Amino acid sequence: MTFFSKFSAASLAFAATLVGLGTVQAQSPFSAAIRIDDAIVTNYEIDQRIRFIEVLNAQGDLRNDAIEALINERLQQAEGLRLGVAADPEAIEAGVEEFAARANLGAEQFIRQMGSEGVAPETIRDFVATGITWRNVVRNQFANQARISDAEIDRAMEIGTSLGGGVEILLAEIIIPVTPQNQANLESELARLGRDVSGNSERFSEAARRFSAAPTRERGGVTGWRPITSIPEGLRQMFLDMAPGQVSRPVPLGGGQAFAIFQFRGEREVTAPPPTVTAIDYVTIAIPGGQSEAALTEAARLDAAVDTCNDFNGVIPGGFERQSVAPGQIEQDIALALRNLDDHEMSTQVTRNGGAVLLAVMLCDRVLADPEGGRAAVRERLFQQRLESLAAGYIEELRANATIRFLN
Repeated sequence: MTFFSKFSAASLAFAATLVGLGTVQAQSPFSAAIRIDDAIVTNYEIDQRIRFIEVLNAQGDLRNDAIEALINERLQQAEGLRLGVAADPEAIEAGVEEFAARANLGAEQFIRQMGSEGVAPETIRDFVATGITWRNVVRNQFANQARISDAEIDRAMEIGTSLGGGVEILLAEIIIPVTPQNQANLESELARLGRDVSGNSERFSEAARRFSAAPTRERGGVTGWRPITSIPEGLRQMFLDMAPGQVSRPVPLGGGQAFAIFQFRGEREVTAPPPTVTAIDYVTIAIPGGQSEAALTEAARLDAAVDTCNDFNGVIPGGFERQSVAPGQIEQDIALALRNLDDHEMSTQVTRNGGAVLLAVMLCDRVLADPEGGRAAVRERLFQQRLESLAAGYIEELRANATIRFLN
């Protein structure tokens, strides 16, 4: 394996999208193989591109990939000339230096090494030049359209867009408050229920609709996909060790104020986990009556009377408690309720005093750690993602409007 194996197909990311077409059989090395409007691609160029991406350790149908890339590049070059933004010699040389640096080499050494592998210098320079030209074209056409607003940055930081990889899990839950009537056997009965419904999501959801006191009972207990980092630390490993369909042991919540069982529904990798939450700002309101109709009606009235947590100062001054604490310091039942809320949404699933008191919980804000590079880095990532999306549509439009003929 040569030193070029450290490259991957991702090294070609600034080239055109690679998609499959029919094979072009080479005849004379320098004869035209494909005509794209007034431009041509020769058999020699196809063979050179195949060798180039082969040395860079690309996988798949290299001939089809080479053909498609070269067709796109002819259209990209023509568009760059039409708009007057084709790469100049200085930019091309700088681009070759940057490309060579990925193998920890200077440009001349890189070109010599590639030459020893059968790749001509002009193949490298043409590839780099087209990449630069296309970047210029896309920025020229879409820079204003791809601008990122402050609100988009805020949203991206909230949900973790473009900030790396992570894990989400899907759960269903049954939560039952402890009352004087059930406190003697609630834990053992929940354990029995868990054994009965383990491995069967339909039976678990049916039980959730019948028995659970949490609002999720309306959805059969399903909480929706949630980042593993939003789960209380004491429960994360338990969920990660569970198989789909498995039901947890009864979990005490709120210092024994309620018990819950959870069914693990699935796990998935995501490219955009949330950033680190350093603190959670929330309000709790104690309402007598537990989950009685009167208490739930009062919670709904308070919820409707406020738009933000700050409004409670005018609605029930002194009648609520507001805290901003690290996620690990929040009681588990409150943390689980907050997990499903957006800012300024209220949960009525938490109770205290053996179910005699409803503890309405409203999320005010999740305080996030700045991502690496701060807001400027998030803005640039989002800008590049939007440009890439617009560029993909642009090249498809150019292809649709072009006349492409295979000549042999």
